[in-house]
Amino acid sequence: MAISFAVVFLCFLALDTGLKFWLDARQIKSVEDHREEVPKAFAKKITLEAHRKAADYTIAKIKFVQKERWVGLAVILIATFGGLIEFIYMNVTEWLGNGILAQIIIVGAFSLFNELVDLPFSWAAQFGLEQKFGFNTMKPAQFFKDLALSTTLSVIIGVPLLALIFWFWQAAGSYWWLYAWIAVVVFTLGLQWFYPTFIAPLFNKFQNLPEGPLYDRINSLLKRVGFESNGLFVMDASKRNAKGNAYMTGFGKNKRIVFFDTLINKLSPEETEAVLAHELGHYKLKHIFKMMGVSFLLTFIIFAVLNWVSTAPWFYEGLGVTLAEGESHGVALILFFLALPVFTFPFTPLTSIFSRKHEFEADRFAVKNSSGPALITALTKLYSDNASTLTPDRIYSAFYSSHPNAMARINAIKSYEVAK
Repeated sequence: MAISFAVVFLCFLALDTGLKFWLDARQIKSVEDHREEVPKAFAKKITLEAHRKAADYTIAKIKFVQKERWVGLAVILIATFGGLIEFIYMNVTEWLGNGILAQIIIVGAFSLFNELVDLPFSWAAQFGLEQKFGFNTMKPAQFFKDLALSTTLSVIIGVPLLALIFWFWQAAGSYWWLYAWIAVVVFTLGLQWFYPTFIAPLFNKFQNLPEGPLYDRINSLLKRVGFESNGLFVMDASKRNAKGNAYMTGFGKNKRIVFFDTLINKLSPEETEAVLAHELGHYKLKHIFKMMGVSFLLTFIIFAVLNWVSTAPWFYEGLGVTLAEGESHGVALILFFLALPVFTFPFTPLTSIFSRKHEFEADRFAVKNSSGPALITALTKLYSDNASTLTPDRIYSAFYSSHPNAMARINAIKSYEVAK
């Protein structure tokens, strides 16, 4: 059984890797084939220079991700059949036994290994790729400050949650996974409330949106759609990146609307209002809650499957780990989350379909409550300024794109405006 599972896993891993590189090749070809001509719908709005930059940036990102993918593949093979996880397990259990503390350290040691592998890529992405195309505004000191802060928060927040899951696993019998799932749901909801006020300010400065034309427009929009927030804020995103964005965070009475300072500097008040109307659409149409519900359902299934495989010797041995005792919850957790993406990647288009559907619906909401033409000009500016390709491959987009392609999206907005 262990050998059979190992063969199945390796076959899926090979198919997963091959599929991703095939999709990459399609995307690169599509972008390269259209590099020298701006699509007619954008010919008067986006310069050829900006279009070429978007093509070059898109291809450079894909090639960068391919390098990460090869290293990620090596990490999976080294961690499993190469014996790394078994090495960590044997040394930790020999030192601490097989209790909760040992399981936390096993997971922590492997997480540290992953972070060290990822660190050069994070640096190269920020100070190589993003710097090359003019998007990076971060200083090296800020990079290491963010790294230290995020690592500290991961330990402070993650270790207690992990300890609780392992405690349920050890003490709650055959239904431990159900209690663990409930704990994760409660934790996620609590974090949604906690994050805007206590965590986000550790990374960025948030100032109240100053009074003026934009302030008046936004408040008028909020009244029209019946949305109550705990404040309108401008975030100093420009200290890391030149790309613009806006988002809502929190829920209940702790909802906040946040504009990147880069967005406000790029768009007119009317365009910024249209972008926010789109984001409000996600909330008013309950997209956020629907996706959260789907996420909780998937997490429920994940914990149920984890409970099943964690008691099966073929699961450990099939992924290259021989246990000294019958189970190791820390090893099971690591192996499961290494294997899960390999088996689930073919289902990626399903989540992308729902996401794109929500984007169309949010655009319709924005047109109804704001300005369609302003939304089109805002999106066009953001496509250009953020170097987003206008000519993606259809199949690549089906897998990866959470948003509709530029042409389809703008055509839909025009139809919504006509029907308004």
